[in-house]
This record gives sequence, C-alpha cells and structure tokens, in this order.
Amino acid sequence: MLVPILKQEHFLIASIQGELTDQELLALRDQLIGKVRQFRSRGVLIDVTVLDIMDSFAARTLRSIAHMSKLLGAKTVVAGIQPDVAISMVQLGLTLEDTILALDLEDGLSILRSDGARSDDINGRT
Repeated sequence: MLVPILKQEHFLIASIQGELTDQELLALRDQLIGKVRQFRSRGVLIDVTVLDIMDSFAARTLRSIAHMSKLLGAKTVVAGIQPDVAISMVQLGLTLEDTILALDLEDGLSILRSDGARSDDINGRT
C-alpha cells in the first residue's frame, strides 16, 4: 500500500491509510527521509489514526524516522494513536521515546507550526 506524502508549507504529511507490511514501512521511511532532504523540510507529520495495531517493528520504524529526520534538521510528530493501540503498546513495552506525539492531525500541524515559528525567530528569519 502506497502512503501518500503531502508537502504543506515547510512540512511533510504522511497519512497511513491501512495496515502496512514491514517492507512498506521501510519504503515509507526511505521516501520520507529522501523528501526531508529534497525539500529541506522542517517537520514531518505521520498520521496513524487508522491503525488498530502497532507492532514492535512499526514502533521501531517510526522511532527511526524521527531520529533520521532530526539528524536532517526536521522534527517528527506522530498523530492519532488510538486509545486501544496506546494500551497495547504500553502492555508490550513499546515506546516512541524522543518522538513528539499529538492527539490528531490538526494538533500535530499546530505543534509543527509553533515550533517552526520559534526557530524562525531564533534564527532571525521571518
């Protein structure tokens, strides 16, 4: 399943539309990291609202996307983790440490926009 990646402002938005195989998760990671570099993105938002299950490979892949993006100067926000998925993740000991989490897509964009505005001010860009 192909995950659409949209560019909005200085951000990339990947909205996962269904369960992904391990290969599809790796392809998403590679595509996102390539686009972060290509567009010099300041943020990546991954919407996982439709996911009913998050296994250890998916959690590790999301963490690696966040770490790789950070090395390229972009923040990563994962949005839309469902309550049942959160409960399962905690019970299985799966974490997304060093990853910013948001309630939904709108909240995630708000986080990226507010962080982007602060870094523009710090760097003297407006």
